[in-house]
Amino acid sequence: MTQWTLAARAEKMNPSVIREILKVTEKPGIISLAGGLPSPKTFPISEFAQAAAAILDTDGSSALQYAASEGYIPLRNAIADFLPWDVSPDQILITTGSQQALDLIGKVLIDAGSRILVETPTYLGALQAFSPMEPNVVSVASDEEGPIVEDFAAKAGTGADKARFMYLLPNFQNPTGRTMTEARRAALVAKAMELGIPLVEDNPYGDLWFDEQPPLPLTARNPEGGLYMGSFSKVLAPGLRLGYVVAPKNIYPKLLQAKQAADLHTPSFNQRLVAEVMKNGFLDRHVPKIRKLYKEQCDAMVAALEREMKGLDVKWNRPIGGMFMWLRLPEGIDTAKLLPKAVDRNVAFVPGAAFYADNADVRTLRLSFVTATVEQINTAIAALAATIREELGAQR
Repeated sequence: MTQWTLAARAEKMNPSVIREILKVTEKPGIISLAGGLPSPKTFPISEFAQAAAAILDTDGSSALQYAASEGYIPLRNAIADFLPWDVSPDQILITTGSQQALDLIGKVLIDAGSRILVETPTYLGALQAFSPMEPNVVSVASDEEGPIVEDFAAKAGTGADKARFMYLLPNFQNPTGRTMTEARRAALVAKAMELGIPLVEDNPYGDLWFDEQPPLPLTARNPEGGLYMGSFSKVLAPGLRLGYVVAPKNIYPKLLQAKQAADLHTPSFNQRLVAEVMKNGFLDRHVPKIRKLYKEQCDAMVAALEREMKGLDVKWNRPIGGMFMWLRLPEGIDTAKLLPKAVDRNVAFVPGAAFYADNADVRTLRLSFVTATVEQINTAIAALAATIREELGAQR
């Protein structure tokens, strides 16, 4: 019999908790507040159809051919023009979703045992991308304004154990929905510059603000000390798998080499499709419609929580953009154990423990408000509240 021997790094690979939960949500009647999926109502299908026809008619051979690993030049130019600080297109590497950018960054910057810093809690997909490189992941204490600068300095390490980077999502964070304040951004960047710690900034949700645009990106304040990731998944369509990373010129070549080894290049057709759709200021007209829809759904979820959670020791935040809301349930409840009981009442969420690098708070959970209708949100939050009440009653 053939014997397969797995690499040691394969032992570090784990299934996505969210992807496993999404399988449950395929059951008929389940209202899912779990997945971080954009609303299909926001996909500009007719614009994509027109763009696809135009590309195949005028540039079909090139669109269907192999291409440069760096990415389609007109798209890189458009991204450079779109970003709110001075970026050269030569610093932009097109990736197959921003998830690939995380993978490339991990391969280029992490050795086994390398210290890396993350927020508390942090994006599960980043932990998955980094873990095969076998880092020492250290959580930096965080509050409603973002990572606490004093703890960042205390966890930075020194000498051979100095942190390779800190990974952050400053805008409408996944999973908590929080946004880093201007003061916290300025203080964190200043301390990172003082300590010589690079910042890896992930910003897939930054354009989804409701009433007020978030502060300037961290990378804009110190371009040589940061990597910046963006994505078209949340403003156009996730099925295109199109993202990008902005890198200092001394780091860019190694990311490019890692990209070449991974997949040669991101699909040429998809890149041209997005570049074509972006022409003539389309995003400036399209994204405000997404913001309006998501704000209405967020407001509906907040109202439902205020109505249904009365008398329960449940805490939640009110996001000012993005797709997520973060809840903390009463003492004694483990949301991983609560989930199957909620699914029995036809509602699904993501238990919060998966988003912690260490010392997980098992009382937390993540809700997404963007794919459910207002009616579904009302039904789901009522079902969740009933599940919590039943669990508390069973503990007495």
